[in-house]
Amino acid sequence: MKTSILEYYSNLAKSYDENRFGNSYGQYIDQQERAFLTSYFQDKKYTKVLDLGCGTGRLLNFATHGTDFSENMLNVAREKHPEKILAVGEISGIPFHEKFDCIFCFHVIMHQNREETKAFLNECYQKLNKNGTLIFDYPVKSRKKSVSPQEDWHAGNSLSVSDVAELSKDHWKVKNTTGVLFFPIHRLPKAIRKLFLPLDIFLCRTFLKNWASYHITVLEKI
Repeated sequence: MKTSILEYYSNLAKSYDENRFGNSYGQYIDQQERAFLTSYFQDKKYTKVLDLGCGTGRLLNFATHGTDFSENMLNVAREKHPEKILAVGEISGIPFHEKFDCIFCFHVIMHQNREETKAFLNECYQKLNKNGTLIFDYPVKSRKKSVSPQEDWHAGNSLSVSDVAELSKDHWKVKNTTGVLFFPIHRLPKAIRKLFLPLDIFLCRTFLKNWASYHITVLEKI
């Protein structure tokens, strides 16, 4: 399955930004994720931050380092962010010797099975400094009804809050969980989608986050 995922994204690399985030739906998600990261990093004084699974570098402005398993995706990221330190690697095989203050990983765990998710958590644990922070997103099991028809693996994985607690219980402390995409934006007219964004961001920070499509979880290494 890993080979098919790699081929898919490598072939999509040049058109990935437009394909995924050049439309109102993708922009809606992108702005929610950026709002979260901007809020999170505003009072942090991290020296080294890794964007794990950085793809074409959409969120590399929040990081010092980036890695992705697709050389084609990284080539696009290098063009956009020549100042960043980038290298080919896996989420269970980070290609840097140094340790990080924070690692964030978006739109990756949705493609992994439970064992791969465990390997990801273990690798990040090894690559973080003491009390380092790991941030990652995943589809929420209560909202996830079916696998995407695009590929049998695409967004096939989903988790619940209790799943994350179970997976992280031995080495991590769950610091925070925020929702993304509370409203079914794909069902709303494109022209009015952006009007729902501020309210969506607000609701996803309340108890209603449990009904969002995705969760962003912040873990602290213990």
